[in-house]
Amino acid sequence: MPKFKRVNIEISNVCNLKCSFCPAGEADQQVMDVARFRAVIDQVAPVTEEVVLHLLGEPLGHPEFVRILDACEAARVPVNIVTNGVLMTGDRPEQLLRPIVRQVSFSLHSFEDNFKGSDPRVYLRRIRKFVDEALARRPDLYINLRLWDLDGASHDDSARNVSMRELLAQSFQFNWEDVRVDLRRRKNWRIPGLRGTHSSSARVYLHFDSRFEWPDMSQAVRAEKGFCHGLSGHFGIHANGSVVPCCLDHKAEIKLGNVFADPLTEILASPRAVAIRDGFARGELVEDLCRRCAFISRF
Repeated sequence: MPKFKRVNIEISNVCNLKCSFCPAGEADQQVMDVARFRAVIDQVAPVTEEVVLHLLGEPLGHPEFVRILDACEAARVPVNIVTNGVLMTGDRPEQLLRPIVRQVSFSLHSFEDNFKGSDPRVYLRRIRKFVDEALARRPDLYINLRLWDLDGASHDDSARNVSMRELLAQSFQFNWEDVRVDLRRRKNWRIPGLRGTHSSSARVYLHFDSRFEWPDMSQAVRAEKGFCHGLSGHFGIHANGSVVPCCLDHKAEIKLGNVFADPLTEILASPRAVAIRDGFARGELVEDLCRRCAFISRF
């Protein structure tokens, strides 16, 4: 079986925030315990380049987050963390600097949605402190400062998160006039002037995207034709063990199996999984949920 670029493993669908653009909180709360995570990571390790500890929920809120990273380290699987950054206290920043962590993405657009009118200085100061520590100790670490709040293709197409944008420019000493992104071609912009150890260029980026509508069976059919990287580049595993072809399948509408009940290799080779993968290769959307997904139009 060829390797996937990534596998999204939802260690918890519980989140400390409630964002208007995210369906977290709609499903029953689930937390994957460490024993079950070890069983999952042992099956995932041979088939992926990295794991993303996120589908829904806030990974830093997992009560045994350190042991989750220990399991990834034991399995030698690089880790990608997606976090809102609010829980960057205690020893969590130190854990994110561990060598097994390949990338950390901070969803900065979550702040205004939850703390509208609040001053983001303390929040952003914690993140900047983490960036400085990474520059000194982990210059190889990729750090994305996400602003997934655009209405169009350019960062100029949004009036959201104004105070956050102003403070970002002040904290990292750049001018927004210099930022060049186009979501149709390039979504990230490396922050200039940052240097890691040995004067190497820092891997710290502003990362942009537009807000999107999560696919749902209640929505109208959008297309019969299209392509997705689901089951060729990635797939997802919910906290309850449900295997889905795509990280946007937040309700497990396309449940291919349960990794706690059946071997992952059998689930990925099931007739339904093969039909989905072959359909994408032909440019056909064989699943009803995929036909209702607006994100597919981006490919």
